[in-house]
Amino acid sequence: MRQKELRLALICYGGVSLAIYMHGITKEIWKLAQASRDFHDGARVDQCSRGIYYDILEWLEQETGTRLRILPDIISGASAGGINGIFLSQAILSGQSLDPLTDLWLDTADVDRLLDPDARPLSRFSKFWAEPIAWMALGRKGGAVEQTVSKEAREEVKMKLSRFVRARWFAPPFGGKVFSGLIWDALAAVRATERGPRLLPPGQPLDLFVTVTDFVGHPEKLQLHSPPDALEMEHRITIGFSTRGKRDDAIADPAALTFAGRATASFPGAFPPFTVRELDGLLAEHGYVWEGRSAFLKRILPSQFLAGTAEDTVLIDGSVLANAPFAQAIEALKNRPAKREVDRRFVYIDPRPDLDVAKSDRAMQRLQAVQEAENEALPGFFSTIFGAISNIPREQPIRDNLNAIAGRSNRITQMRLITENLRGEVEQHVESLFGRTFFLDRPTAARVAAWRRKSRDKAAKLSGFSYSAYGHLKLATVIEDIAHTVRRAKSDPNAHNHPGLRDALWAEIRRIGLDNVGQKSGGPTKLAAEFFRQHDLGFRVRRLRFMARQLAEDLDRANLADSEAMEGMHDVIYDCLSLYLERETIDYLGDDFIVLAEQAEIRPGAMLTALAKARDLTAADAIVDARLAAALAMIPKAEKRSMLLAFLGFPFYDIATLPLLQGEGLDEFDPIKVDRISPEDARTIRKGGVAATLKGIEFNNFGAFFSRSYRENDYLWGRLHGADRMIDIMLSTLPIAKRPGEETILGFKKTIFHQIVDEEEPRLTKVAPLIASLRDEIDNATL
Repeated sequence: MRQKELRLALICYGGVSLAIYMHGITKEIWKLAQASRDFHDGARVDQCSRGIYYDILEWLEQETGTRLRILPDIISGASAGGINGIFLSQAILSGQSLDPLTDLWLDTADVDRLLDPDARPLSRFSKFWAEPIAWMALGRKGGAVEQTVSKEAREEVKMKLSRFVRARWFAPPFGGKVFSGLIWDALAAVRATERGPRLLPPGQPLDLFVTVTDFVGHPEKLQLHSPPDALEMEHRITIGFSTRGKRDDAIADPAALTFAGRATASFPGAFPPFTVRELDGLLAEHGYVWEGRSAFLKRILPSQFLAGTAEDTVLIDGSVLANAPFAQAIEALKNRPAKREVDRRFVYIDPRPDLDVAKSDRAMQRLQAVQEAENEALPGFFSTIFGAISNIPREQPIRDNLNAIAGRSNRITQMRLITENLRGEVEQHVESLFGRTFFLDRPTAARVAAWRRKSRDKAAKLSGFSYSAYGHLKLATVIEDIAHTVRRAKSDPNAHNHPGLRDALWAEIRRIGLDNVGQKSGGPTKLAAEFFRQHDLGFRVRRLRFMARQLAEDLDRANLADSEAMEGMHDVIYDCLSLYLERETIDYLGDDFIVLAEQAEIRPGAMLTALAKARDLTAADAIVDARLAAALAMIPKAEKRSMLLAFLGFPFYDIATLPLLQGEGLDEFDPIKVDRISPEDARTIRKGGVAATLKGIEFNNFGAFFSRSYRENDYLWGRLHGADRMIDIMLSTLPIAKRPGEETILGFKKTIFHQIVDEEEPRLTKVAPLIASLRDEIDNATL
């Protein structure tokens, strides 16, 4: 049985009222994660699409020999996408329900509920001078509403649009405290639902990122050559949450989550900017004491906290400057455990890809017009201003992020090609070093320790003068890891801005005589060897991950009768890996190290000694040697030979591939794939994309806030599109030759579509014609 994890890094765009559509998609991802946990536990839960996903996972195991587990472990969102990400994270960790968020979007995401109490028109004569504007907006027969709004929603939209237009002018119509209260209440409703099992395995971290914009900005220091220091104003803020080092099932305090949700979705002009004082007032009304308030503000707003202005910092919508927060998710790839083969996907939810296509067409038409007419007018004053402050920043392309992901994947591919091409030569060196008969020996802890030292020394000697370059690169990698560990221990937000720390570490390296790490005859100096023995955690992690890759290949070829022993080898490799990975965490290093980390720039030697003592890699090596020896003794001869060749051959491979891995932390050792979920990609039921399915696109994407029927429409399509695309993504983890035929895939999709429609019909009372139509469309669907 081939075990594989499909890990999802989910990127949720902003989209104003299209948040409701995106919620439908994230709800399906949650259902799939539930089904994956059910399948892992061997207990099917017959709840709508959750049960069907279980059946698909069962089919994959029975028909293809692949046991797949789905883990959404990185979530990054902006604006409305940030709110969806917050709630999805909480549901994944606690096993609680997402239905309260569904209620929030369907019942309360309405202009009548969101209007600030002070902005509501007291009578039909309120703001009587706005009547002409309301009249023009509503129009008579053939007007804008009649042309763009569905017949069943026109009266509701006209009524709410009239109140909206006659609300207060030159101030945001929606209430900030109202919005904060809705988020707070929805989070409380989630916490009140029944708890279920955590949807991620023990030790698997979940990282959540929400983008926010600092309206005024805060100064950040730049290191230059001349002048040595300079300041620039930074407006981008990322609010990050992580379960690393935590033992409970909450991603964060509900007050911190409310802060993040309200701040990221403060759409300019619709909601007032957010400040901490608004949240303080809300918490006071609920009698809630936010115990971690100061620590949270110090972490999220460090400059403002030090200046004493954190409570008054003005925060607005995160999508203003970072509507597609890929970079945060890419950064979270570092230091993630991998207990089996990983298929890493970046999945981004884009509800309006049609806008990019339309803008591209208009841009090409404009370019052609400019070429044909030299006097083509430039954009006017107001169009330039509004484009600069609204559309352009929010709609910057994600090409740079995708290029970064592609570059990382290319480096992984190159590393694997180099490794494969070197395999024959490396195996010859190992066999000549130990003799062909040593594979027949029964491994013991002492033998394994002696073997790995012998292979390491031989690889270093054979590398000759090139070892010096490899050794210096190893040293630089270790020093950078130590600097990063110190910064994390200090909770310093300026992760890349500490030349003083690096200078102090390198000064200490030179003081102890590590200027030269290689001998003329090849191999490390005694000082370098000792330093790597104490501090080179990365080498040990890379070696075990290399064995894990080899084991994944061996599992595909292994006989069924040997599967239990091979699974035991699998578990031992990843248990050993966890033994090293936990030594990367600050919690493991203890309070004594944290105290010395604060003094690292003035006492680097003491900090290095404390770090070596806390990690105690020599003791960890002894445990790993014993566990590997026991596991190797249990597996068949051919697989034992393969594992030993990987284990003992790794120093040879590492000398060749380390330059490709500089600072990457390639914990998940396969190239990354990127998938999109949008109305343009999910066409099994209905062709036509955005225009044919979504209603919230009206009024510049505010449409669903004006109509319950629009919200129900978009939510239902979100679930259907989410199921459509998640089945595609699940099946794409299989080799092409093992994927099911179109008839089987269509059968899966039709079944799950009908289940979703049947489940939602009692809740969605305003879209009966759509539900009736969908049943026919599903029956007649084709791929």
